[in-house]
This record gives sequence, structure tokens and C-alpha cells, in this order.
Amino acid sequence: MINVLLVEDSRITRDMLESYIAKSQDYKLLTSLENAANAEIVCMNKDVDLVLMDVCTADDESGLIAAARIKKHNPDIRIIIMTSMPECSFIQKAKDAGCNSFWYKEYGETGLLDIMDRTMRGEFVYPCETPNITIGIANSNELTERELTVLRQLTLGNKYEEIAENLFVSTNTVKYHIKNLLIKTGYRSAIQMVADVVGKRLILPKF
Repeated sequence: MINVLLVEDSRITRDMLESYIAKSQDYKLLTSLENAANAEIVCMNKDVDLVLMDVCTADDESGLIAAARIKKHNPDIRIIIMTSMPECSFIQKAKDAGCNSFWYKEYGETGLLDIMDRTMRGEFVYPCETPNITIGIANSNELTERELTVLRQLTLGNKYEEIAENLFVSTNTVKYHIKNLLIKTGYRSAIQMVADVVGKRLILPKF
């Protein structure tokens, strides 16, 4: 029997996932948490084989940060990152944290139990790309990695000069990328563009 720790702050989603696990003959739910900050403690004190970890958990605790801490001290524990957010950086951050697999709750075509089985067999199961979101008149997959990096800096409230310093580029380069972003999205101001990006969860500054 494979022991599972579930970290999910949505009661509805948590109940659904607990039901999936209960119906399985191969998995046993050890406990469920709302806050990712407590996951490491559970992994240290219980025989956890697999963690199903939401990215955005209670009290704005990041499942990605918690996953990295668990992997540091318990590298044999398998971790599947879960999210309903189309945030453009989550897949890479999950890989950087050492997570074994990644599951989109609303966008993926593969069922969670299938990913759990494959993960426990030693596979690394990741989506090929993030979900495509409409930002203004553009699709998010039309935005370059550099443009998304600049856009993330804008969502943090940084001024052009601060963005240039943070990215080790000139202020003119920052202005160039923002101009291209406005042309692609059709927005007249960066404020409108940032509001759309954050509202549609393509970029979540806290995570």
C-alpha cells in the first residue's frame, strides 16, 4: 500500500481527491492538509511515499517551496504538484524543486490516478506546455520568455529602472519589451495589461 499525503486548501477539491484515493486499491490516505507549510513536518514524522501538493495553499503558503524542502531532506518521497492556475512559471519551478510530476486540475487530459501510478513506477510526468490564455488580443503562447519575465517584474510594481537593474539590461531594453507587449496584447497601458495577466492567473506574483 502506498501512503499518500494530500495538501489542498479547497474543501471541494480535497473531498474529491480523498474519494479518488479511497476507491483505489493501491493508495492509502495518511492525512490531508490545507497549508503546505505543515507538509514537511508530516513527512518527517510519518511514512509518506507520495505527496499530492497544491501550489497555492492556505495562508498563501507555496506548495513549490514546501516541495523543495521535502525533497531536500526526503529525496525518495515522490511529489506530484497540482494546480488549477495557468501560471506560466509553475512547470519550471516544479522541476527546479525536484518534483516528480505535475498535474493540471482543470486543463490536463490525463487523470490523476494515472499520473500517480506512473510516478510511483519512476516516471516523470509533466505537461508539454502551460495552458494557452487570452491576454487582450494575444494568446499567452505568443509571448516570449523574456517578455514574460519583464511582465512579471511589472506585476511586482517595479518601475522601468528597477526592472532594468533586476534583469541586468538597459532601461531602453525594458521599454522595448513593454512596447512589444502592448502591441501584441492591444492594450494602451501597462496597467491594463498587468491587471489582465494577474486576473487571468497567467502570472501570480506571490508564487
